[in-house]
Amino acid sequence: MSPAMASILGLVILFILGTALPINMGAIAFALAFLIGTFSVGMSANAILGGFPGDLFVTLVGITYLFAIAQKNGTIDLLVHWAVRGVRGHVAAIPWVMFGVAAVLTAVGAVSPAAVAIIAPIALRFARHYDIDRLMMGLLVVHGAQGGGFSPISIYGGITNQIVERAGLPGNDTALFLASLLFNLAVAIGVFFAFGGGRLIGRRDTGTHEEFEDGARASLPVTGHGGTPAAPRESGHPHPTQASRDQLLTLAGLVILGVGSLAFGLNVGMVAMTIAVVLALLSPNAQKGAIDKVSWSTVLLIAGVITYVGVLQKAGAIDMVSTNVAALGSALLAAMLLCYIGGVVSAFASSTGVLGAIIPLAVPFLAGGEIGAVGMIAALAISATIVDVSPFSTNGALVLANAPEGERDQLFRRFLIYSGLVVVLGPALAWAVLILPGWL
Repeated sequence: MSPAMASILGLVILFILGTALPINMGAIAFALAFLIGTFSVGMSANAILGGFPGDLFVTLVGITYLFAIAQKNGTIDLLVHWAVRGVRGHVAAIPWVMFGVAAVLTAVGAVSPAAVAIIAPIALRFARHYDIDRLMMGLLVVHGAQGGGFSPISIYGGITNQIVERAGLPGNDTALFLASLLFNLAVAIGVFFAFGGGRLIGRRDTGTHEEFEDGARASLPVTGHGGTPAAPRESGHPHPTQASRDQLLTLAGLVILGVGSLAFGLNVGMVAMTIAVVLALLSPNAQKGAIDKVSWSTVLLIAGVITYVGVLQKAGAIDMVSTNVAALGSALLAAMLLCYIGGVVSAFASSTGVLGAIIPLAVPFLAGGEIGAVGMIAALAISATIVDVSPFSTNGALVLANAPEGERDQLFRRFLIYSGLVVVLGPALAWAVLILPGWL
């Protein structure tokens, strides 16, 4: 058996074992990466570990550690209260506020994981307090971040437009941005109503809604001032409108995280880790136990699977599939398969890297004029990013890591089912809307 086929077979085994048995899929992925990488592909241990996602590891640990501190000292309570005041108690508006904020952040230049890392912890706190479906809330955050991600000044948009320009293809920055935004908005509307958003319409916070705390309701209702409901709070914390010293320091840290990652392009994981350590040094007793709240099982899961994807790439599995697609005679069929390759690979790997690899493969078809270049590029861009709801991608992993520990396993399974549907249907829809009609 060729190394490429062996690695693909290993991927199938990985998902069968990880789904059927109560074993962390990341641990299985590391084992398969070693076995297949060493004995079939001929890779050294150092080469296999070269695929380890160090940046994602630091991002997951740094962000979850920082927000664990923010949760322990009541800062998240404070932010939730302020956000409730912003929507004036209209519960149905809360998921859309999160969608809009995430879209704005990526549209003005934030990388998608940075926006999700900032918004997801607060969004899931909202979902917990108002009994909003956690999956729906997380998905709207991710789809919002992806929707704004192809503006002309964004990271994804800039990369895609540069690749198109280097390939000598006609491009349309505005069409690419609007295609991504409207596509993700349409998906988000479907998600909102599919996961209980309709029952939220017309519902308002009366100031007596109780929060679920570790599976049990809080013993006392929460009432706000001036007719505005207050956010839930941990016992022993000041009222959410009264910020303590630790909360003010944490808020300053969150602002630094946002400015550093969005305005100056600093690594969001490193910045988050640094801020968390500074807060821990300033209040060592207050942060005690926060490191235990880091989602280590999720970190192992994501790191293992992405490391195995590196073995897939080294084995030539991805190149083999791409070459076979390029050999097809039908431009429309080849375009659909390229969308699927971009979607499937991006569900486990970097969307940025996939965009850089998949768009050049479309050049031969586009040069023939059978397919509109703008529509093809937009479809490939959407296919490679719409799947970032996968729990194996950075965005999906960040949402999963910030979910309550007792709900994480169930949420992971629901994320896995939804992302599977997106991988199956997303590229086909992008192809049918943007390529098949030939209007772009």
